[in-house]
Amino acid sequence: MSDTPTPSRKPYHGSCHCGLTRYIVFMTLPPTNIHPQAPATSSVRIRKCNCTTCHKMGLLHLRLPSSPDDFLLLSPTKDFEKNGLRSYRCFEGVHDWLFCGTCGVRCFAFAGEGETVSVDLGKLGVKGKDGELLGETEAWRPKKEGWEEGKGSYVSVNATSLEAGQEGLDLREWHEKGWINYLDILDEKEENRLGKPHRGGMY
Repeated sequence: MSDTPTPSRKPYHGSCHCGLTRYIVFMTLPPTNIHPQAPATSSVRIRKCNCTTCHKMGLLHLRLPSSPDDFLLLSPTKDFEKNGLRSYRCFEGVHDWLFCGTCGVRCFAFAGEGETVSVDLGKLGVKGKDGELLGETEAWRPKKEGWEEGKGSYVSVNATSLEAGQEGLDLREWHEKGWINYLDILDEKEENRLGKPHRGGMY
């Protein structure tokens, strides 16, 4: 009998260190497809990239199969710059590498359009610290209309900003079970692979 848990989709909380940035991701673990070339919509994809941007930011990428359905930003929900969320743009300036203006933690990066919506977190199975179902609230999410996962539309959650101690979430397991996909964006010479970082990368 296998001791591998059945993949199940659950909500997980994340935040920056000071709590200004708060979010929820809906994620299926274990990943249903860890192939290095897995299609964008096939599974949650866990990645480490060796490019200078990702490496210097220390990012552990969590790519969601349907970002408009799988990511909710609870704070701030609008006017990011006005409400303390800063952005760094480099190279072509397509991606917003967002970070908290107070504590500096980077929770996610984004490219595309977003929208502020009203959501009933309880109906989505989202619970608070004491196990109570949460109610209706305002949240920001990637805009569903026109969103094409993996084709210009981009959300990458920095998995190190997920709250530790949540049931079913242990980042050590991601390495131990070989779920991390290593990308060669620095040289763009080698294929994505499991098990070992490319030149300039890290475990």
